[in-house]
Amino acid sequence: MADGLSIGQVSERTGLSVHALRFYEREGILADPVRREANGRRVYSQDDVDWLDMCIKFRSSGMPLETIRRYTDLVRQGAGNEAARLALLKSHQEAVAAQIEELTECLRVITYKVDIYTDHLDRGTADSLWVAPSMVQEATGQAV
Repeated sequence: MADGLSIGQVSERTGLSVHALRFYEREGILADPVRREANGRRVYSQDDVDWLDMCIKFRSSGMPLETIRRYTDLVRQGAGNEAARLALLKSHQEAVAAQIEELTECLRVITYKVDIYTDHLDRGTADSLWVAPSMVQEATGQAV
C-alpha cells in the first residue's frame, strides 16, 4: 500500500484498536472521509494519523466525543469559524487546567502521606500511624 496506510498500520501508529478506528469514523471524528480501495479497504493518510493523534490527546484530557465531533465539524466547514473553534479549545483548556490544579493538590496530599509512612517505617514506628476510632474507643472506653 504505497499511497496510504492500512487500518492495521494506523492502529499500530496511534495505539487505537481497529474497532476504535471504525467507531471514530462512524462518529464523524475524522476530519476527512477515509478513502477506500476498489475492494473497500480503508486507506488512511498521514494527515489522518496526525488528526487522530490530536483527537487522542483531546480524549485523554477528558474532552467528550460530542465536543471533538463539534470541533471536527467546525474544521470541516472551513474558514470563517475560527473564533468558535478557539472558544471550544479555550473552554477545554480551562477545564484541563482546573483538573491539573486538583490533581496537583491530590499529589501533594499523597506525597505528604508517603513521606510520613516512609519516615515511620524507617524509624520502626509504623504501628502508630493510624488507629481506627473504634479501636481507640475499645482501648480507652471513651468515645472519640
